[in-house]
Amino acid sequence: MNPSLRKLLVIAGITILVLAALFIWIRHGNPSERSVEVTMGKDPLLVEPDSERIPSVGLADPIGWKAGEQPVAPAGLAVGRFAEGLDHPRTLLALPNGDILVAETNSPPRDLSGIGGFFMKLFMGRVGAGGPSPDKIILLRDSDGDGKAEGRFVFREKDLASPSGMAWRDGKLYVANHNAVLAFEFVPGATVLGGTAKKLMDLPGGGNHWMRNLLLSPDGKKLYVAVGSASNIGENGMAEEAGRAAIWEIDLASGSRRQYAAGLRNPNGMAWNPSTGELWTVVNERDMLGPDLVPDYLTNVPVGAQYGWPWVYWKDLQDWRVKDPVPDFLTEYSRKPEYALGAHTAALGLLFSTGGNLMGDGFANGAFIARHGSWNRKPLSGYDVIFVPFDANGNPQGKAKPVLTGFLSKRDEAHGRPVWLSWDKAGALLVSDDTGGIIWRVSSPGAKPSAAPKPVVSEPMPPQRDLKSPEARFEADFKSGTEGQYARVSGQ
Repeated sequence: MNPSLRKLLVIAGITILVLAALFIWIRHGNPSERSVEVTMGKDPLLVEPDSERIPSVGLADPIGWKAGEQPVAPAGLAVGRFAEGLDHPRTLLALPNGDILVAETNSPPRDLSGIGGFFMKLFMGRVGAGGPSPDKIILLRDSDGDGKAEGRFVFREKDLASPSGMAWRDGKLYVANHNAVLAFEFVPGATVLGGTAKKLMDLPGGGNHWMRNLLLSPDGKKLYVAVGSASNIGENGMAEEAGRAAIWEIDLASGSRRQYAAGLRNPNGMAWNPSTGELWTVVNERDMLGPDLVPDYLTNVPVGAQYGWPWVYWKDLQDWRVKDPVPDFLTEYSRKPEYALGAHTAALGLLFSTGGNLMGDGFANGAFIARHGSWNRKPLSGYDVIFVPFDANGNPQGKAKPVLTGFLSKRDEAHGRPVWLSWDKAGALLVSDDTGGIIWRVSSPGAKPSAAPKPVVSEPMPPQRDLKSPEARFEADFKSGTEGQYARVSGQ
């Protein structure tokens, strides 16, 4: 046999063996024997990392919904179709007049060269996310209040590039493309958005996490922008992550902006806690540390907060795969998330109970969360909408409750995948389903509008008028014989 031909056959044989081994690994992967519920809650199970050079892949082939099919709601809740036949609907915005804006969108064009790009293209095609972005905003209108949108209008196509975040206040509509934040003049009631877009801020575009979501401050003076990372753990260098894995704050009067919080691998839905007035968000954590790491999470976000990505997770657990040096003292100031949402569940939409909702008893104080569903966990996790109860002090507590399930078939095929949440004008919950092309409507028949959670009001600490140092005060108390009282007051 010709030596060159023999060499070529050997190379071909080795390539076939490698691809076969890779296919077997991807097909069977690294399954978990644990329920995803153990990776949820205030104190989730954090197992030892099981680093994967090749991701374990669990994909749910999309099969859509047949006529009459729908997700499963628990006893006391009913679900119906608010709108259907949409093209990859993702984010929702309820306008003051009751109209609902829907962003039909998908990822911007990606560099899918190389072996990694080949498999990403294959996986995205399998789950129904491989097509071009529609780049449209659709307006839905339920004029007769029957829970179905009989009016549908193409609201805007021009100037849109993988749009996701939307917000409205005082005659201004804000839209986040994957690479910029835009502002438009708009008065609710119109069914078409005309006019010229004004750019408020350039954003780092594309990347693995391309959605850019928006939230206005309660007084309408500031706009918050969630920007996800370009990679899993900064594997392409942290220079590529400049401005990413963060929440930005734009001052709408001056146009100035600052990084409000950092170390958030992929923040998505944002909302104001109605009890405390704090900014909260849901975050997608890192992959390829095994099927039970790292839990996605729900957390408050104080100004200046740092959540550790990519170097640490869950405050102080180091990810040794990260090559860039760890910033000094990172674990001393990074924050622990408030509530784990399960490993690889892909939490996206976030919506608080705010009063006037028609969800019935048990859903009046807490957060609704849409979990889009895992791609690299076996068994699959997410693919549902859950409710996390909160206590009277505005903190999550206890186990999450199911709101919508049944997005997966018994054979782990995807009828749909929930993405975003909003309230309709009556107080029912709307859920966008990008795979099914449907907006679902959920409510409790006959329920009265819920009361709003009570604001948490606490007495401020009294001003410190004694300017003596703690040491001098202690010495004075000790000499006067009141050191025991001082110790009790100071907690020593």
